[in-house]
Amino acid sequence: MRFRHPDGSTVHLAYCTNVHPAETLDGVLAQLRDHCEPVRRRLGRDRLGIGLWLARDAARTLDTDPSALRGLRAELDRHGLEVVTLNGFPYEGFGAEEVKYRVYKPDWADPERLDHTTALARVLAGLLPDDVTEGSISTLPLAWRTAYDDTRAEQARTALRTLAERLDSLKELTGRSIRVGLEPEPGCTVETTHDAIAPLTAIAHDRIGICVDTCHLATSFEDPATALDALTEARVPVVKSQLSAALHAEHPHLPEVREALAAFDEPRFLHQTRTITATATATGTSTATGLHGTDDLGEALGGNALPYTAPWRAHFHVPLHAAPAAPLTSTLPVLKAALTRLVGGPHPLTRHLEVETYTWQALPPELRPRDRARLTDGIAAELALARDLLTDLGLKELP
Repeated sequence: MRFRHPDGSTVHLAYCTNVHPAETLDGVLAQLRDHCEPVRRRLGRDRLGIGLWLARDAARTLDTDPSALRGLRAELDRHGLEVVTLNGFPYEGFGAEEVKYRVYKPDWADPERLDHTTALARVLAGLLPDDVTEGSISTLPLAWRTAYDDTRAEQARTALRTLAERLDSLKELTGRSIRVGLEPEPGCTVETTHDAIAPLTAIAHDRIGICVDTCHLATSFEDPATALDALTEARVPVVKSQLSAALHAEHPHLPEVREALAAFDEPRFLHQTRTITATATATGTSTATGLHGTDDLGEALGGNALPYTAPWRAHFHVPLHAAPAAPLTSTLPVLKAALTRLVGGPHPLTRHLEVETYTWQALPPELRPRDRARLTDGIAAELALARDLLTDLGLKELP
């Protein structure tokens, strides 16, 4: 979906296909037919943007076989779909029964991550619509925090500098400008947007920036305006933004709240959980004293790992249009505030937006879509909500 910003530029809205796991090119082609085109039709659109997730095997096939890449481009056109952004975070196995920590491998100290992301950039350059010259890729925020020492940090920085050089060469060769954004995530070396500033300013290249995921932003209790203003001041480009909402529990000390949270503790993905504590001052106000967290929701619920005196947020991408039932809710207000700052000003901070709710089948059983048609309805409803938020900010939906 395309929108005209008041400054005349085009803002793209897509939904991420990592909700439909596929490891091979054949699987990707089936996604287009079975899921993406039905969502487009449900929205009544002639054209729909999708943020493709291409696993290692699919990416290698497309990168090494020009006919396969031409075939995918033709299938996108046939189904009324377009691609300006890729999700390059998961490498493979995102549809496995247990993903957890595996999603952070290989990290940016491993040559495989550089090779994979380079392949994705070449593929994206070949998939961009004829009237689009800029593409974006979101990627792992360097590494999971453990086993990441100074040596691996330098290897990661070197890899990103090499990637920037390759992206420059790709632009000279194809005329297509591809940018890559580190996606801060709780538990990673780069957990917050603040954590991203130092490594990205050290690289200092406009093709390497940040992907702002609004679920991750909320889970770490970052204020959207403060975070985005700091990125702007540091001249860190916002390559893309993933529109997503986290799970919020206002009163985690209550037994009924912990029971409701337990329904979201599932075995497939990590659901990093965070809370922020405050200390009363002599004047009666409170001062934030720090972020506390666990790697997973079950760990938070299983003992005294987190204080119960302040709200909890869990890294669980809940559907944008359907907040969990009381006593839980979502961080949709954080998404709205971030979107206002991202595209509501005189010029957009990013032109690539991607709805990313990959956890539909990880929801509590009674909330999961029971068939393909209900999943189509849910994704279409999320995109419709995002569309309405954009038009409320003064953007005009284009045909």
